Amino acid sequence: MDIQISKQRSTSQTEISDIESDEEKRLVRRLDIVLMPTLWVLYLLSYADRTNIGNAKVAGMDQDLGLSSDQYSLALVVFFISYIIFEIPSNLLLSRTRPSIFLPIIMVSWGVVTCLMSLVQTPGALYAVRVVVGLFESGFAPGVLLLLSSWYRPAEQARRFSLFYSAAVLSGAFGAVVAGAIMDSLDGAYGIAGWRWLFIVEGATTIAAAIIAAFILPDFPSTTKRFSARERQIAVERLARDNLNVHSEGQSPLSSIKAIQQSLKNWRTWLLAVGYTTIGGSASMSYFYPTLVAGLGYEGDMAQYMVVPIYAVAFVTVLGVGFLNDKIPNHRGLVIAIMMTLATICSIIICAVYNYTARYVLLIFMASGLLASNASSLAYSSSTFASMDQETRGVSLAFVNAIGNLALIYGAYLFPSEDSPKFLRGFGVISALGAVGAVIYLSAHISIRKYA
Repeated sequence: MDIQISKQRSTSQTEISDIESDEEKRLVRRLDIVLMPTLWVLYLLSYADRTNIGNAKVAGMDQDLGLSSDQYSLALVVFFISYIIFEIPSNLLLSRTRPSIFLPIIMVSWGVVTCLMSLVQTPGALYAVRVVVGLFESGFAPGVLLLLSSWYRPAEQARRFSLFYSAAVLSGAFGAVVAGAIMDSLDGAYGIAGWRWLFIVEGATTIAAAIIAAFILPDFPSTTKRFSARERQIAVERLARDNLNVHSEGQSPLSSIKAIQQSLKNWRTWLLAVGYTTIGGSASMSYFYPTLVAGLGYEGDMAQYMVVPIYAVAFVTVLGVGFLNDKIPNHRGLVIAIMMTLATICSIIICAVYNYTARYVLLIFMASGLLASNASSLAYSSSTFASMDQETRGVSLAFVNAIGNLALIYGAYLFPSEDSPKFLRGFGVISALGAVGAVIYLSAHISIRKYA
């Protein structure tokens, strides 16, 4: 009799576990259908709005505004100054509000300002508008990282982060195609130059997408109204199994000062922030791909279109590495080190080889290694910070992202026009950054596993 009762209890527990497992799978499926595509489109537009200045430069903005190479670099720098300053405050604000409202509001704001970039007549006006765009965009990427890390378990995050970041990769190809199409069809329409139409079209698209997203995006698991009470319960409980700290309903948030203190006292925050700095500095190349391709002898629309293969190969690489990282979650730091090594080797060879075709092919592989490292490092940081309080995790993710973007300030000066077509200064610096980054992430792989 006791054996039968024991078997019945065991069977009952198994059935309950199966039900919970099925419910959890349905929840994750719904997140993948609702949350991921929405964020992917929004990030595609976000990154396009951030980097379209590179396409505008090649399309004639520098000539119309009388921009020198140094002035163009300054237009990049001022964006990142405001972007970096407001990342942490923005994530602290987001953790106390509703992502479904906060994220669309800042998107509409920078969409409007992007449209206004079409009106600038002087370098000074361009600087001012770029500062404002940086301010509003500062809350988006770190905010999305916090939102994703609040819904997905650490072992599920690498492929989702890579899918999310692939939008940034594809936006390079998207931006190049859009820029080429606008130059073909709208240049001179209504007396407006093609590069000005580029800002108008992309800014208006961002505004429309943000308004739609406000009706789709969920909030945090315990507070969202777009999921049932049972789904919210499952979301919180499944994250708790991995010691991922999420707010329960009615729980008081951690104070901003306390969250910042906890974040900056954690050595993992600093290690991954310094590592991401090497990736951020290398990623500054994304603002110069049209310039680099033009330096290989391509002109006009072809200089825009020849950027597409660079991002197309990187897109596939980013997704592939993301899926690999979820299969081997304990080796994410090692995978990043390998990708950084690949990028470093390609960059060194580019410095020594001047054949245009060879350099173009190497540039494709180099970009793939750097962009895959970027996506993987975000997932690596998120899973490493999983046990932190939500506010502390938000600060840590924003801090890593901010420090990484800090490198883009000097990165904006790595590829001046006078260095064309060899650009030895830029590729030399990126070779050094890639080598240092590989060492840091190899060290992180060893130390974080040892002291987990």
